[in-house]
Amino acid sequence: MTQDHTTGPDAAPETPAPWRPSRTVAVILAGGTGTRLGLGIPKQLLKIAGKPIIEHTLAVFESAPEIDEIIVLMATGHVGEVQQIVDKAGFRKVSKVIEGGETRNETTRVALDAVGEEDCNILFHDAVRPLVSHRIVRECVNALWTYSAVDVAIPSADTIIKVDGEDCITDIPVRSSLRRGQTPQAFRSGTIREAYRLAAGDPNFAATDDCGVVLRYLPGTPIKVIDGSDENIKVTHPVDVHLADKLFQLAAARVPRLVDHRGYREELTGRTMVVFGGSYGIGHDLAELARRHGAQVFAFSRSSTGTHVERPEDVEAALTTAFEATGRIDHVVVTAGVLERGNLAEMDEETMDRVLQVNFVGPVTVARLALPYLEQTKGQLLLYTSSSYTRGRARYALYSATKAALVNLTQALADEWADVGVRVNCVNPERTATPMRTRAFGEEPEHTLLSAEAVAQASLDVLISELTGQVIDVRRPQGEPPQAVPAQTVPSDGGATATPATAG
Repeated sequence: MTQDHTTGPDAAPETPAPWRPSRTVAVILAGGTGTRLGLGIPKQLLKIAGKPIIEHTLAVFESAPEIDEIIVLMATGHVGEVQQIVDKAGFRKVSKVIEGGETRNETTRVALDAVGEEDCNILFHDAVRPLVSHRIVRECVNALWTYSAVDVAIPSADTIIKVDGEDCITDIPVRSSLRRGQTPQAFRSGTIREAYRLAAGDPNFAATDDCGVVLRYLPGTPIKVIDGSDENIKVTHPVDVHLADKLFQLAAARVPRLVDHRGYREELTGRTMVVFGGSYGIGHDLAELARRHGAQVFAFSRSSTGTHVERPEDVEAALTTAFEATGRIDHVVVTAGVLERGNLAEMDEETMDRVLQVNFVGPVTVARLALPYLEQTKGQLLLYTSSSYTRGRARYALYSATKAALVNLTQALADEWADVGVRVNCVNPERTATPMRTRAFGEEPEHTLLSAEAVAQASLDVLISELTGQVIDVRRPQGEPPQAVPAQTVPSDGGATATPATAG
């Protein structure tokens, strides 16, 4: 005889107990081995924008106020490497770094055991999605107050086709109803535990994501979908590495400015900045701006102090002067550069040597000699490139080549110096009104050019940021009114006192 569960007409309907999670845990799934990238290390340890991919990912959840705890599930044999990253970065929310399972589903089970039995929110996120936004994390957590399972997805821009075993189309679903899944996927702990408990009894159980497990084994459970983002890519194939790196560059171009002068003064008071090429253009304006905000600035150039950036003895003397005066060096900036136009085959040896020495040997020399000082303060080296680094252009081949070299130098040094806490970045301004540019191209409509002051402000924002390994594009906003460009004279020798500017 079956039990009668019906109630009388006066019985009150059952109301679910309100959800009261003890905490919100982010589980970072880092079990990939990098096979498709052809790497000898797990792809999550590959460095992009100066840091391992997993460090970028962890930083997002570490700084998200909605997240209370982070657990990392790492590929077998690499737990120690991730623990070192966590310790060095000072990620306080990371409570465990443990080995995952052989499959995604086994890894989720390990994670559930690590989380414990308390009711909590759990967000599962791919370690190789380093560009997840705080907005996505926040909306996932907020949705769990109403739903017990949440997915992240974006509309499909491509038509999706279904094929048979012979690779012939069998169906073309309506694109408007399709989404491309991303992570994180978020759950109330009881829901995902129950789904996996039921799945354990299915000998044919297999799923590629956790929402799929809920959908199959708890079919009556609504799964809320929130909007992901095109930037939240998964680094899986070689091309993804390049895409992610460029997306980090674009994000770096939006370095936030502090809200008022007091913020800059708090950041810069007591700091020492050394600017090579600080007599004209961007270098001059950056030095003046930093001084106004309380920094102690030492500007060196060929014309004002007789300092040649390509000469180690000159660079060492300049750094020694700044250090002996203040006892520290926090920022070293190299804006020195020369731009000589002409066909390479027709350029004389002296001119070629000057371009190579000032534009490339100079920054290399400064970098080598500045490292011991910057290591003491965990400071930053800032270099400058130009839009011509992306494609060599006729009549200034050496200039373009040296600017491309500085981009590679920036990325390489950011990697090399990460272990000692020294950051390296490179500013890429569009066409800028500097004496060097005027000498090379003559007078140009001022509304088509960035002002040196605008580039200096962007540079200052980079210097007080935590960025490293970035190429930061500085552009004039669309529709911006013409900027006042103060007239400046250029040294007659066209030497290293001029600042680099994009030459096209």
